[in-house]
Parts: sequence; C-alpha cells; structure tokens
Amino acid sequence: MARKRRQFSKEYKAEVCQLIDSSGKSVGQVARELDLTETAVRKWWVQYQADAGKGAAGVLRSEEREELRRLRREVRDLRREREILKKAAAFFAREIQ
Repeated sequence: MARKRRQFSKEYKAEVCQLIDSSGKSVGQVARELDLTETAVRKWWVQYQADAGKGAAGVLRSEEREELRRLRREVRDLRREREILKKAAAFFAREIQ
C-alpha cells in the first residue's frame, strides 16, 4: 500500500538534520524513529550539509538553488517575449510591403 505524500516545513527538516548531527545516529536510524522515508531524510541531510558549507562538491546551497530557479524562469519568460516580438515584427513588415 502506497504511503500518502506528506509535506514538511523547512523548520522541521532542519530539526531532523540537527537531531542527526547532535545524536550521532545514522540517517536511517533517525528516519525509522520518526517514521519518515530514509530517502527523503537523506536528501534533507545532503542539503543541510551543503547549506552548512560541509557538503560535497557540486551540491548547491539553498540560496543558489533558489537563484538558479529564478534565473531559469526569467530566461524562459524572456524567450517567450522574444518570440512574440519576432512574430510582431514579421507581421508589421508584411503590412508595410
């Protein structure tokens, strides 16, 4: 039976990671104790480590990840605007001729 998808606040995720850090228990042990999936807790732990400056190379901090998301959205919007302007320019160029 599939588990219903749950959502957790940033604060809760941080508390779980601090528990892992302070207790010396493994990610799997803490996940089992709190009835969480080990995969989710491991993902939170990797992000927590990256935000603390202890992460593996190539893992983005939360701020960097948010900036990347914002920039990708901006690029997508600018590309759409450019396509609209190209079509408008072509339309008006035909009208003039």
